[in-house]
Amino acid sequence: MDINYVILLFVIGFISSFLSGMLGIGGAIVKYPMLLMIPPVFGFQALTAHEVSGISALDVLFVSIAGVIGFRKGGYLNKSLITVMGASVLVGTLLGSFGSQYLTEEQVNIVYGILALLAAIMMFIPKKKIDDIPLDEVTYNKPLAAILAFIVGIGSGVVGAGGGFLLIPIMLLILRIPTRMTIASSLAITFISSIAGSIGKISTGQVEYQTAVIVIIAGLIAAPIGTKISKKMNTKILQGILAVLILGTAIKIWMDIL
Repeated sequence: MDINYVILLFVIGFISSFLSGMLGIGGAIVKYPMLLMIPPVFGFQALTAHEVSGISALDVLFVSIAGVIGFRKGGYLNKSLITVMGASVLVGTLLGSFGSQYLTEEQVNIVYGILALLAAIMMFIPKKKIDDIPLDEVTYNKPLAAILAFIVGIGSGVVGAGGGFLLIPIMLLILRIPTRMTIASSLAITFISSIAGSIGKISTGQVEYQTAVIVIIAGLIAAPIGTKISKKMNTKILQGILAVLILGTAIKIWMDIL
């Protein structure tokens, strides 16, 4: 493998995983378009949508658990929320990841574009006073949380994402979970989701392992750095960065599709 290609993959993995740790996403919302679009710009062979989704699924598995470790102190991890949404997203992701082998590359990209667009819309809707709720007094609608996580799981399983980029706006806007608890718990749920996603992608031959290893190594270095910075940032700034990130990705994906 060309050393310049290795460096490029490492940089892509580092940037996306740093954002993953800071914003509570699995990183696929950034990693998917970067892996798909950047290598050809530098003259390297393009990865297919199926290969990128496979690499993303495996990478999210490692990066999300690194992020969770960074948030393990401070009461940010809501165990009830993680259990309810984690179990539902696991089943949904397993179905989506196995079913993705029957979709064309364009269909995989369309699913990704729809998820990103929905997430962007929800992120820009005002979320009033959610961060005024004490972490030990947080409550939520469990049946609704389970249903929404299952639906997210199906879509994220198709594109190899852990679903964090869609889970976060759902948890903030619909379930009304405080921002830092949302970010930390989302990483844990994303980890559970990525287990199913990785199984589906590996068993259907959609993982390019050499590329995946480089991206994962970069991610394991970057994600803990992101979580440390996240704890110190204003929650409104965190929400704003995530909103712009998701919107930008959605626009780019739909420009390529159309």
